[in-house]
Amino acid sequence: MWTVFQLEVFKIFKKPRTYIAFIAIAAITGLIQMAIYADGQRYMDFFLNDIKENFDVIGNPLNGYFVCFVILQTLLIHVPLLVVLISADMIAGEANMGTLRLLLTRPASRSKLLFAKFFASSFYILILLFWIAVTGLFISLWIFGKDGMLNAKSYEIILLNKDDLFWRYLLAFGFAFVALSTVGALGFFLSVFSENSLGPIVATMSIIIVMTILSTLEIPLFEKMRPFFFTSHMVGWKGFFEMKMNADGSAIPGTVRNLPAVMKSLSVLFLHIVGLFFASWYVFRKKDIVN
Repeated sequence: MWTVFQLEVFKIFKKPRTYIAFIAIAAITGLIQMAIYADGQRYMDFFLNDIKENFDVIGNPLNGYFVCFVILQTLLIHVPLLVVLISADMIAGEANMGTLRLLLTRPASRSKLLFAKFFASSFYILILLFWIAVTGLFISLWIFGKDGMLNAKSYEIILLNKDDLFWRYLLAFGFAFVALSTVGALGFFLSVFSENSLGPIVATMSIIIVMTILSTLEIPLFEKMRPFFFTSHMVGWKGFFEMKMNADGSAIPGTVRNLPAVMKSLSVLFLHIVGLFFASWYVFRKKDIVN
């Protein structure tokens, strides 16, 4: 299976479309960093205007951690499309080129081939997130420096110390891997039914859009369904940037305020991945490759 996995990874990175995602991410992060570097101080002064009237802001709030947080909020909304371009092509692309039948005549069983393709698409997601970490986090820290980060919410502002941030970003990227793997699993599942990758790509993005819209509608039926939509849990990574409070209202460094909710979101996403993969496996085992 290891050999089949290596072959599938090679095939992914042999396609020119694979590098579209890396180029797009580098361009987006670069533009955001340039914009903040050129005019970020004016934005930060406006952002801190009300705070400075009541508190003394010490340090550099416009630093690499803050910039990376802005980048993640922007990128993780659009990266699913880049993931689907690969995952939805894993089976349908082979069927479209006429190579699927040839692959299944080799000693590797259908199950091994499916596992190898699924893990290869997951490896692609991992590399993509590593690239986001390099361009969005490490380069931002190099350009803007390291300091505490302000996390502004609608009802409060959370101040995180610089020594309490790096591990939060590691967990946030880990959560993002699970969230994007859910999108990849959906595209992979739909790919099993199609002879052309365009259909699964469009269908996957349509499902994500519909589920996102339904989860925002204030309708009792949809509110009951919302906890079961994976799109409702994909932004759970933000929970790692909130802290618990002690009795006097002070934040406790090294804590996550609502860790059970974050873990619940992680569990829902993981269950979607497992369910979609085994559904793909069941369908692929019975797939007719003769006609």
